[in-house]
Amino acid sequence: MPEHPHDAPTAHTPDGPDPSARRALLYLSFGGPEKKEDVVPFLENVTRGRDIPRERLVEVGEHYFTLGGRSPINDLNRQIIGTVESTLAEAGADVPVYFGNRNWHPFVEDTVAQMARDGITEALVFATSAWGGYSGDRQYAEDITRATAATRDAGLTPPTLTKIRPFHDHPRFAPIFARGVDDALASLPEDVRADADLIFTAHSIPLSADEESAPDDPSQRYSGQILTTAREVRALTSFADDGAADVDLVWQSRSGPPHIPWLEPDICDHLERRVAEGNRNPVVLCPVGFVSDHVEVIWDLDTEAAQTAERLGVTLVRSRTPGPTAEFAAMVVDLMRELWPDLPAPA
Repeated sequence: MPEHPHDAPTAHTPDGPDPSARRALLYLSFGGPEKKEDVVPFLENVTRGRDIPRERLVEVGEHYFTLGGRSPINDLNRQIIGTVESTLAEAGADVPVYFGNRNWHPFVEDTVAQMARDGITEALVFATSAWGGYSGDRQYAEDITRATAATRDAGLTPPTLTKIRPFHDHPRFAPIFARGVDDALASLPEDVRADADLIFTAHSIPLSADEESAPDDPSQRYSGQILTTAREVRALTSFADDGAADVDLVWQSRSGPPHIPWLEPDICDHLERRVAEGNRNPVVLCPVGFVSDHVEVIWDLDTEAAQTAERLGVTLVRSRTPGPTAEFAAMVVDLMRELWPDLPAPA
């Protein structure tokens, strides 16, 4: 019996597989530890084959232990899955939703095998990254290929799995962030709101990986997609007419060797530089690169960036991530309908 209902749902009737449930959605994510004993094995899975300094691995592990040894990501994903299931049901779509991860339980290989046992023959795969490039897109395609092969090796017939496209440019995406930004701005004292600055942040990656994501078109690189989306978000907020020349975009969560160049500046360095230049305006921080409040948001922004801002005497508020909202679930169903046009539309 699975610990959580979404980890291995079934689609059977007493007489065998339900023909109406032969299509399904696989919700594919990164994974995270759910107890202290999971932390080190999880981080070993994440960093296998990569040149990550040992001290960085220990440092990140301490982040998890400080937060109780549990990442919120699996619970957040289950919450999102529940909202997607409700959206599908309200639209009249009988499509079960399965949950699989790359780096921790429920592993995607186990989930796809379960789908095969349940008689699923065709499934769409929603990966929890909005972006192109290797880690945001192609690595999830590799996860699908690996899980399909493992299912065949187990003597099962895997469903045909089709990955849904990166969704950074979906028309529902930027407005969800924009509403969060305006709500965060409204949480500031009324007498300082007009002075607030909007800063966007996303996960840093090596410069070489960014360039390789779209060698001939910088606008389609990972960093270019982030920048475009940040501009779209800002245009929908109360900051749209503040006269800024462009969006203020910074980076976070660097994990690679120090000699390899990554996207910069880091959010904490950026806050330091602003104050050194005489800018102590309140900050609304929008984590535009993230779907939900997992450890890298909670630690890097709500802990490190918040502590840096407090030390500098800068008021900082963070806007929410979009994943738990009904609008995000409706976007997921919209994306499914791009590939399955017969699927009923969400409200």
